[in-house]
Formats: sequence, C-alpha cells, structure tokens
Amino acid sequence: MIAVIQRCSRGKVTVSEKVVGEIAHGLVILLGVQKDDIENDADFLVNKISGLRVFSDENDKMNLSIKDVGGSALVISQFTLCSDTKKGRRPSFIKAAPPEDGNRLYEYFMSEMKKEGVPVQSGEFGAMMDVELVNDGPVTFVLNSKD
Repeated sequence: MIAVIQRCSRGKVTVSEKVVGEIAHGLVILLGVQKDDIENDADFLVNKISGLRVFSDENDKMNLSIKDVGGSALVISQFTLCSDTKKGRRPSFIKAAPPEDGNRLYEYFMSEMKKEGVPVQSGEFGAMMDVELVNDGPVTFVLNSKD
C-alpha cells in the first residue's frame, strides 16, 4: 500500500461539480492499494501517518502529529500510485488491487484513521475527481507499507 501525504492548509475533492470531501488544516492522503495488500498494510500506514510528526510546534520545528494539532485527513483513492513505468511509455497497472479489494481496503484504512481520532473526509472510490489543495510548506512524503 502506497500513500502520498501532503500537509495542507485546506483540501477539497469534487466529483461531477459536487464537493464530496473537504478539510481545513491537516493532510491530503492519496492512497494506492496494491493487489497483494492486506489489512496489516493499512494498519501500518494508519499507525505511521497518525503519529508522523510533520506539523510545526511553537519553535517552528516539525514536532507534532495530525492528532496533536487537531487536523483532519482527506483520503483519496489513487490506483495510479501502483503503476509500473519501467518499460515503454504507457504505465501498467497490473500491480493495482482489483476494484473490490481496493475499495474494501480503502474503506478499512479510513475507518482505522477514524479510530485513531482523526476526522476523515474522502473522495469517491473509482470516480473521476478534481482534487484541490493548498500544500502547507510544501511538505510531502511518500510512504510504502512494504518498506
């Protein structure tokens, strides 16, 4: 499971011109579910992301987690993170989970984030989405449950 997390001052996702998820201060999380991922992969990322100290303290040092600052998460499913671009010019998505497995683990990831006390908004699984964010910093990290 791959997550690209971006610290933001605000984020929003729109489907067919309708806002389906919106947050203020927090993290925009692009989540790619691979075909060999299981709940343990989601658990690893939830634990890592919910405790990752990427928010500034009173001394402007990255010392606080999303929970410490009362931030929210906007979680967006993005199977293209699972692409293989080693050969040719067209990405292969053979490593991505089938839609039913991907959606199940995407929903599981969000439910576990909520259990950690992080308010969660989301995109719409499988939909064409417009994602807007103001990246605060910019601060962006790529996490992989297999690393």
